[in-house]
Order: sequence, then structure tokens, then C-alpha cells
Amino acid sequence: MMNNQDPETNDVIIHVESWAERNGFAHWAIAILWLILAFVLFQVVASLVLVAYLFITGGITSGAGFQEFLTENTAVLFVANSIGQILFIGLATFVVVKLHTGGEKVKNFLRLNWDSKTLPFIGLGVLLVLSVQPIVIYLGYLNSLLPVPDLFSDLQITQYQMIENFLKSEGILLFALLNIAMVPALCEEVLFRGYVMRAFEKSWGIIASIIISGIVFGMFHIQLGNLLPLASLGIILALMTWLSNSIWPAVIAHFINNGMAVLIGITYPELLFREMTFEILPPIWLLIVSILFTLLLIRVMLNQTLVKK
Repeated sequence: MMNNQDPETNDVIIHVESWAERNGFAHWAIAILWLILAFVLFQVVASLVLVAYLFITGGITSGAGFQEFLTENTAVLFVANSIGQILFIGLATFVVVKLHTGGEKVKNFLRLNWDSKTLPFIGLGVLLVLSVQPIVIYLGYLNSLLPVPDLFSDLQITQYQMIENFLKSEGILLFALLNIAMVPALCEEVLFRGYVMRAFEKSWGIIASIIISGIVFGMFHIQLGNLLPLASLGIILALMTWLSNSIWPAVIAHFINNGMAVLIGITYPELLFREMTFEILPPIWLLIVSILFTLLLIRVMLNQTLVKK
């Protein structure tokens, strides 16, 4: 335990060492370890839920039958995936955070703050995630030009096919918004912009934490063919979290981003799942407007942060 004095108020600030600090563990190393463990555990739980469902409904007898089951029962797969995310990417992260906090409240560490400036930041965050969409599309095209191992390419194609089949189901809108938009928005923001970003910040400072946590967010989805747009979105969400000192703008922006994909996938699936080519890119003037408006919104958010302080 160490005592420091606030130079402005002369108040004594008591610093209680965290479990990580007392035992000589780097904050970033624990965060990386938990990322790997959380990913494995949430996949295991999702698989167990599927097995339990198969047992209850009578099961299947072959590998081909299992593939057919997944194709015909994608809703079960998404429910299993959501259960895994809630348990380990979301709830279990609250427990792991205690390794880093010392005397700090978990709520503050995860930036679960809400004050008078949070709502305006949510509005700015929604505008920001909308404004970057042309940039994200161009990054997706650039990503498509990079070589990707067949294993990851085939995995991404399989994921897209399952999502496309899922969104083609009748009356799926609310169910899809829950499992593709709401659950990931809450759980992934707690994990990445709440926990991982803060742990990296304690080790390397805020700039490195914003960039690295965004890149790790992109890699976590195991979509090398979509890494650049995912990482750029992660960095944007991390930036708005730091500027607002709250994960709630990122949660809402994340929900809006995924929710738009759900709506487009249901209404115009040929737009969402088509092959990325130069011909389908937005006009260059829209990209320029997107860049300028994105920079403007970041400047406004920065000014709001300075006023807040």
C-alpha cells in the first residue's frame, strides 16, 4: 500500500496493490491469457449446449448428420454461442478483473460509468460508427487482396454461410438482433473495451492500449479475411470509450453496427454476402466525406472530454 498526495487538492490518495502487482504479473500478460482461456471456454460451453440439445432431441449418428443438423438448426447454434459468450466473455470477466483492481472498484476499472455526459457521447458514438462505414468497406476490399491461408478462408466462408442461412429464416429479426447484435455488444465490450483495454493501459499507456486492443479484437473473431475492418472498428470503439470514460457509447455503437448488418442481411442479403470487388465499392467522394466527418466527430468528442475535465 502506498500513499500519494493529489497536487491540486492536497488530498491523500491511497494506492492498494492489486493481486497482479503483488505477485509480479504484468497486467497485459494476464489479459492475453484470459483472452485465450475465455475464447476456449466459451467455445467449449457452446459445444456442450449443442451436445445437450442433441441428447434431448435424440441425437445424430454421423459426421455428415452433424453438418446437416447445423445447417438446419442454426438458431440452436446461435443460442449456444450466446450462452458461451454471456458466461465467459461477459460474466466471468468481472471475476478476472479483480486480479487487477487492488482498491479500485470493478465498476470503475471496466468503465461502467454513467454521468451527464454519457448520453451525448452515445449520440456521437452512433454518428461515428455510421460515418466510418465507407472506410470500413474500403478496408474490407484491401483485406480481400491480401493472401489468407485456406483454413481461415474456408472457416470464414462457413461462418458467413451459417449466418446467411440463419437470417433467411422466417420471423428471425428479433432473435437475430438478440444473438448477433445485443449479446456480442454487451459481452465483447465488457471484455475488450472494459477489461483488455484497461489492462493494456496499465502496462503500456492509453495510445498503445487503444491500438493493440483494437487489433486483438479483430484477431479474436478468427476472420483473417476481415481483419482490417474488424480491427479498425475495434480501435474506433476503444477511442470513444477512452474519450467518454465509459463503455456504454461503445456498447450502443457496437449494437448499431451489428444490428445494421442483421437488417441488411434479412432485407438485402445479396448486398451483405456478395463477393468483395472493386466495382461494388462506394464512390471515392463518399470515402473522402466519411474520413472528414469521422475526424470531425472525433474532434467534437475530444472537445467534450476536455470540457468534462
